[in-house]
Order: sequence, then structure tokens, then C-alpha cells
Amino acid sequence: MNGKVQLGDFLQARRSRLRPDEVGVPTYGERRRVPGLRREELALLAGVSASYYTRLEQGQSLNASPEVLDAIARALRLDESERLHLHDLARSTQRRGRGRRPAPERVTEATGQLLDALSDVPAIVIGRRGDVLAWNRLGHALFAGHLDPGAVDRPAERPNMAGLVFLDAHTRDLYADWPSKARAVVGNLRLVAGQDPDDAALHALVGELSAKSEDFAAMWADHRVKACAVAVYEMRHPLVGPLTVTQQTLSHGPGPNIVVATAEAGSPSRTALTLLAQVTAPAAPAWPGTPVGTA
Repeated sequence: MNGKVQLGDFLQARRSRLRPDEVGVPTYGERRRVPGLRREELALLAGVSASYYTRLEQGQSLNASPEVLDAIARALRLDESERLHLHDLARSTQRRGRGRRPAPERVTEATGQLLDALSDVPAIVIGRRGDVLAWNRLGHALFAGHLDPGAVDRPAERPNMAGLVFLDAHTRDLYADWPSKARAVVGNLRLVAGQDPDDAALHALVGELSAKSEDFAAMWADHRVKACAVAVYEMRHPLVGPLTVTQQTLSHGPGPNIVVATAEAGSPSRTALTLLAQVTAPAAPAWPGTPVGTA
């Protein structure tokens, strides 16, 4: 995921999705071989020279100023997440890093305490690449009840949310609108890739998913980015049936974050979460001397 290549591909992908009529560029009825704006048209909208923009898109200009990047973002009609992603990509072209494997992610004591405090709410701890580092009982039951709950404690076996969404049939069936969830996962990975294009572990994950899932490969090539802070999903849980939850990322600085799932008070979905807590609760130990199977 070379930074220069990522920057050029992102600019080209976004430029190809802008129709001339959307931004007031006259075409005089001409037929175009490819959709979207031409480079010189985008450059005109951004207030830069066509040659400069071409060099930027081809990865030959590595010193774009923040002001120029913001002008290009406005011309491309990027939202805030996309604008920040553009800046990340531009910064990454100025680094001369080599593929590296960052230090393993760990759950801090503070994060563990917060996870314990959320015992009545489905919660999981997610690393920056989507690795599940920890979960509480309800988090495991809601998101991955078919997996060994102890897998998160074994680094080599930890599930990855992107891997589950694209390669695991249970997780795919869990989301009524699977494409929406899948696009959110890919969009978030794109943001991470822009922030650290030299992350060897992320390279390996993207390569594996691209090879095993045509859906992932197509969505990854689309270059859409999405910050997944809050999202509402309809789920079809095999134990408690349909429910609608709000998934929120509780960010508390650099490092892994906690993702929680909540439902509106008094709603059928809240009732479903309560039922899930009941049916997955560990069996109460029998009193000493009480025969098994007796009350």
C-alpha cells in the first residue's frame, strides 16, 4: 500500500465519480470515453494548474500544502472524514518508511476496567485493524456467540471483525443489511491504511481478504472511506431473533477502542438484549450436597 499509489488512486477514484453537471462544468453535448471529470477540469475547480494536479495524482509531487489539499477536497466535494484521509495520504507520501510490523496491541488496565463496568451492555475491544482483543459475555454472545469465547485471549486465534464480516457465514447472516456493514468495515480500514501505509500486518490482512472475498476486493478498489463512530444496524440473532442496535465506538485516546451495542429503552430490541443476557448466563452452581437435577 505505497503512499503515493494510494494518494493517486484515491484522487482518481473520487474524480471519476463527479459528473460535470454536478459541479457546473459545461460539456457542450460531447460524448466522453470515461465518466467523471477530467484532470484539467478538476484542477480548474481547485484553483491549481492542470500540470500540478496531474503530477499530484501520478505521485510525482510530494509537497502539497494543506491549503492546496483543502482546495482539492472542496472541488471533489469530500466530507470531513474524506478530507482528513486526503491529508493523511499526502503526508504518507513524504515518508520513506518500509513495511513494518507494529508492536502487538494489548488491552490496558483502564480499558479492562471499563469493559468490566459495561457488564450489562454488549461490548468488545477492537484494535486499529479490527482485531478483537477482548469482549464481555454479552459482547461475545451478540457478535460471535458461535466462536470460542477464549479465542480473544490467544493472539494467534483472535478473530478479526473484517475477516468475520467477509469470510464468516454466521456474521454475514447476522446483519440484515450486510452490504452497509461491509462498506463501513472497508471504509474504516481505508482510513487506517491512510494513516499508516507501512503497517505490514494491515498489508497482510488486506491481501488475505482481497484474495478470499470478491466483495472485499471490489469495495477496497472503490476507495471509499468511512469513520465508524456511530451506526445503527438491524441484526438477525439466531437465539433472540431480529433486533436493532446502535453500535458506538468509545474512543479514549490512541490504542484499542471499545465498541458497544445499545437499544432504545422499552423497545423490543432492548427486550431481545435482556433475553440474550438470560439465555447465555452461566448456570448457577448447585448448593453443596444438592443432587444434580433437583431444585
